[in-house]
This record gives sequence, structure tokens and C-alpha cells, in this order.
Amino acid sequence: MSWTFTSEQDLASTFATEINPFWQTSVTLGEFVGKDNIDVHYAWCIPENPKSTVVISSGRIESYLKYKELIFDLYQNGFAVFILDHRGQGLSGRMTHDPQHGYVADFADYVDDLITFVNDIVKPRQQGELQLLCHSMGGAIGALTLLRDPSLFDKAVLASPMFGIKPALPNWLANSLIKVGLSINKMKKRESGYFFGQTPYIAFPYALNKLTHSKNRYSLFRQLYDEERQIQLGGVTTEWLRAAQAAMNTIELNAAAITTRSLILSADGDSIIENKRQRRVAAKFPNAQVEIIPVAYHEVLTESDDIRDAALSTVFDFLSA
Repeated sequence: MSWTFTSEQDLASTFATEINPFWQTSVTLGEFVGKDNIDVHYAWCIPENPKSTVVISSGRIESYLKYKELIFDLYQNGFAVFILDHRGQGLSGRMTHDPQHGYVADFADYVDDLITFVNDIVKPRQQGELQLLCHSMGGAIGALTLLRDPSLFDKAVLASPMFGIKPALPNWLANSLIKVGLSINKMKKRESGYFFGQTPYIAFPYALNKLTHSKNRYSLFRQLYDEERQIQLGGVTTEWLRAAQAAMNTIELNAAAITTRSLILSADGDSIIENKRQRRVAAKFPNAQVEIIPVAYHEVLTESDDIRDAALSTVFDFLSA
């Protein structure tokens, strides 16, 4: 099928003349109270006669505001879109004293929020199949959700899913460092603290970025985070890393039980995800098609046009088949 996508060439003007006006007129914003009274913010939009209903589970540090272009592309091509900001990031509530801490107590909390969102917000408005589109950490959350409730989604797309992360330390070393980090936090009587080497938010210049080959998309991403300081997030805490490690181990041990029809996009130039482990885990999914995206950095969905258009065509074809 032929799909239409925004172009990075004139993206700043497209935002001004098309995407932001669309956001004002066609997108509904809201929030619900998740576990432990954490506010979870979300957005949704529904075109006329949608092909299906797509729920987006985004990556670490991300907000639905960063997904405006993708949401616009999905909507323009006939998909209803629902997206939430995971607890502890974006516009959603924080759980620690420092709003820049990348923190979660347990990935099960993310899954609880996603299932609540689907049942209370999405399903009453659902048209067509219910489909899941994930990126990075959102892929780990998505996989855990598919394990928790195998019949919730008709299809799932996992782009650069977080089934392993770099640096891939030996288990004994990772566990030792996490144990030391947790002990330091306990000694200092604080509920969380950055893992070794992690810092508050830093805006790296494009030349040092390993997320995308698109200078325009990267510049707009950084501009957004400069303007909307509330969505800035720093590095991971020791607690988040412990929770992530447990989540990735659970996914690997139970991958054969994820029976939902899935498309997994593996970015060949990814320096965030440990692709060897990711592909090993993906191979265990009994009903998954794995597509390796040559050259692509981590953020396949905001890559340069040549990479993004091909990847999104594959995704849209899969969702509409």
C-alpha cells in the first residue's frame, strides 16, 4: 500500500503549518490516577473511519509531545492513536524527590498503567483491531503486557525493544554494582539515586548523538525539551536499573509464551540496545517477524527519511494487513 509521511526537509514549517494546528484541533488530552496515586497523562486522536486503533508505549525519557510527528503520520494514514506518558517521565507524575531521576520501583507498575489506560480510556473508543506500537523501554513494557494479558492486543510492533542494554556487563558485575548503589542510597537515607556515571539532563549536540541520523528531527527534539522543561529527564537510578534487569530477565525466560502476532524492528546501528541479546530473545517469540533495519540508530521512528519511510511502511503494512 502507498503511505504518506512527513519529510525531514521542511519539518519545522510542517510543524508550524500542519502538525501543531492538527494537535490543537484533533488531539484530546487527559490524565488518570495510576497506582500509588501517580498521575498518568495521555493523548488520543481518531480519524474518520479508522483502519484500526494503535496504542503507543514510548521509550525512556520520552513524552507524547515528542511523538507529535509520528501521531500525525498515523492519523493522516487512517489510524486512531492513543499514547500515554509512563509514570516518572514526560508530563506524568514523579515518584522521587528529584523530578529528573529515571525511576520506577517495578516494571509491573508500567504494565498496570498501560492496562488501565487500555481498559478505561482506549477500549470505550476503540474502532477496528487493537494494536500496540512500542519503542525501546516501551517494548519491554509491551512484552510484559503481552505476557500478563495475551488477548489484550491483536498485533504488536516493537521497535528497538529493550530486551538487553549496553554496556552489557556480566551478571555478577551488574548485580554487584546495583547492590552497592542501593546500599549507598540506604546509607544516605534517600529513596533513589543516580546509578554510577549517570547525571541530570544533558542536551548533547547533534554531532555526538547516537539516536538518529536526522539532524532536523534531532534539533526539534532538543528544542522541545528546552521549551518544555517539565519533560526533561536525567539518567537512570540504581532502582530503575534493578527493575529493568528483572524485567529483561522475565521477558527472556518467558518469550516463548508471547503468542501475539508481532513485528520486531532491530536497528543495526543501535548503541543503546544490546542487539545480540535482543535478537536472541526475539527469536523465541513464536509468532514474530523480525526485521533488521540496516544502518539505523536506536530511534527508528525518528530516523532520517530514507530509513524512517521504509520502516514505517513496513509497520503500516503490518498493522493494516
